[in-house]
Amino acid sequence: MTMALRRASITLTFLFQTPPSPLTHTFSLPIPKRTTTPSFLSLHHSSIPASKTLTPPPSEKPFLFIPPGVEPTEINDSMILPFSNIVVGPYAGDSRIKDVEFVKSSPKAKDCPKDHRPEFAVLGRSNVGKSSLINSLVRKKELALTSKKPGKTQLINHFLVNKKWYLVDLPGYGFAKASEAAKVDWSSFTKGYFLNRDTLVAVLLLIDASVPPQRIDFDCANWLGRNNIPVTFVFTKCDKMKVAKGKIPEENIRDFQEIIKQNYKQHPPWIMTSSVTGLGRDDLLLHVSQLRNYWDQ
Repeated sequence: MTMALRRASITLTFLFQTPPSPLTHTFSLPIPKRTTTPSFLSLHHSSIPASKTLTPPPSEKPFLFIPPGVEPTEINDSMILPFSNIVVGPYAGDSRIKDVEFVKSSPKAKDCPKDHRPEFAVLGRSNVGKSSLINSLVRKKELALTSKKPGKTQLINHFLVNKKWYLVDLPGYGFAKASEAAKVDWSSFTKGYFLNRDTLVAVLLLIDASVPPQRIDFDCANWLGRNNIPVTFVFTKCDKMKVAKGKIPEENIRDFQEIIKQNYKQHPPWIMTSSVTGLGRDDLLLHVSQLRNYWDQ
């Protein structure tokens, strides 16, 4: 039976502080809908589980992602996933990955699987650690193609998880050495995928926490928002506590959050991860489970 993605639109205001004059974009960020509309709420919490090597970016009032089935007045600290702004609701279920198999690589959106299973697309700037995160999530070292050369993924790759839902590996964006023709081709078939996949539940937009916030990431987030594509920010490489130059991941994430706070009226969900230490793996899968289970209703 064909399942249609039910979406509720929450209007967000995105403001780029770009000299000499700011560009203002108003767009809708959709999330699956059933009987209640998910909301975002500014709350203060101080009991996120601590880590000996990593602490969440400081913020007086982190904006929480409140999923369907949760009333704002019911929220307590134990419901918030560590190192994230994500509240766990009643739709969170078994998030274990018991089986995963590669299904196919598609050169165009029209060639993707047509069995109407829900799917989550993994997207990010080249060299963000996308393939490493996918391998970490499914606990198979070489399921997704990894390489020291950015830009190796050139197709839409579908992986079937537990025979129920898809994890989709998309080409990275912003690879400077790619030819202009390749960039245009990426833009064409990847955007076509986003605009034509009714089974897409959400995009996991990966942000490299080991470098300062990048304009290209905000441009991508803005495009997704303007086209009503749900997004979760996934910070990668959060294990890199020391760098030769620049800031540590905590500080880069804090800077990213400051930009989000200034530019977004309401926050999308976000979470910190590391494919090296496993930080955030189980919690990200739990977040995916509640979105997927709600979509399936």
